[in-house]
Amino acid sequence: MTGSEVPLAFRLAYVPGVTPTKWVRIWNERLPGTPLTLVGVPAAEAAALLRDGGADAGFVRLPVDRTDLSAIPLYTETTVVVIPKDHEGTAVEEMSAEDLAEEIVLHPLDDTLDWERPPGRPAFERPATTEDAVELVAAGIGLLVVPQSLARLYHRKDLTYRPLTGVPESRIALSWPEEKTTHLVEEFIGIVRGRTVNSTRGRPPTPPQPKAKRADGKKSGAPRKPAAGKPSRGGAGGAKGAKNAKGGTGRGKPRRRP
Repeated sequence: MTGSEVPLAFRLAYVPGVTPTKWVRIWNERLPGTPLTLVGVPAAEAAALLRDGGADAGFVRLPVDRTDLSAIPLYTETTVVVIPKDHEGTAVEEMSAEDLAEEIVLHPLDDTLDWERPPGRPAFERPATTEDAVELVAAGIGLLVVPQSLARLYHRKDLTYRPLTGVPESRIALSWPEEKTTHLVEEFIGIVRGRTVNSTRGRPPTPPQPKAKRADGKKSGAPRKPAAGKPSRGGAGGAKGAKNAKGGTGRGKPRRRP
């Protein structure tokens, strides 16, 4: 698909934690005649949704299979540990993976971090979702390590979080099926990358306009007309003629005898 057939709307998927508000606003300003539809999708299902045509593009968490999906990495999130407000970790600005060695750390089935081995001690069971794990933290069952955006998304008044060092980080990317890079996908890529509304990338260039002829005739080869009251520089009316007109001694005048 080359973009010649424009769909009625642009469908944009996004995973939990991503806030596409800014890009949607710019889209509505630039393309008011093409509605943008948001499609929320769990992180683990985002790639399949794009492949099945459920969305034209989407904000996903890396990694994704680049065999048939294109992806533009956008930003990396800070990893945090979610803790109760009465936890001793609230006394410090940040914590490290070593600080969790004796803690029970929950590892939900929809975890978005690429762990080699999660820190701390594992719980007896893995929660089904990150949201469920947050509830267990509030119940005093354990702690939870997540990207900061998810800690904000599932915020509770009785919980807080601290940046965590020495652990993987989650990266957000804009992805779409490589064979379906439509004109609207190109438009959205431009918005995400910060291109201005006048950018010509992805659009046919404007053909050059012929240069207008100069009205003064400088390139036409026509001789310039002398200004009023000024003699011409060449020809019979040159400098000598001007001198004779002022009463100078030109040729052919008889001299007076002494």
